[in-house]
Amino acid sequence: MERSKQVQIGLLSLLALLLLANLFGGGFKNWFKSEGDKIRESAASVSNSGNLSAANNGGNGNIPGTNLNATVSNQPLTTIQYESEKFNFGVVDEGEVVTHIYKFKNTGTEPLVISNAKGSCGCTVPKWPQEPVPPGGSGEIKVEFNSKGKPGPQSKRVTVTANTNPTETYLEISGEVRGKEQPAAKTVKPNG
Repeated sequence: MERSKQVQIGLLSLLALLLLANLFGGGFKNWFKSEGDKIRESAASVSNSGNLSAANNGGNGNIPGTNLNATVSNQPLTTIQYESEKFNFGVVDEGEVVTHIYKFKNTGTEPLVISNAKGSCGCTVPKWPQEPVPPGGSGEIKVEFNSKGKPGPQSKRVTVTANTNPTETYLEISGEVRGKEQPAAKTVKPNG
């Protein structure tokens, strides 16, 4: 009987140690992570705290709405640099379609894979390269803004999701849409 109590105490001690390790050590899943996973998580925690330099952040100095869990395959990380993230089209008449091409360069050491680009509304439609952009290579994202039914000041955002850190970068297209003149109300003359 003495031997069985020793085994029970040993197993309970082991269980207690495992539970403490789980509680204070970040969980069992951390025990089995590769060094690459740990580095990516460390980089993600830096970007979540907003401590990335402007150079790693497309030059704008902040990361509003960054979604590091956006769907991007397990591609190695690289960097993207836009010639300009913002475009102001000035003043256009309602109904005009404005097109702008945002040029970018893969400034990293891995192929750049853009998995998605999405406008902030249905009036803003981006088209992006479907093939990986090699390191040092350049590409273009074409954005069309349809001003139909959008009179007044406009500012639309395109969210680009890629194998970069952060996974989402943003492009902006803005300007003023001059509304169509409302036809004057017809006056009806009484018959007389």
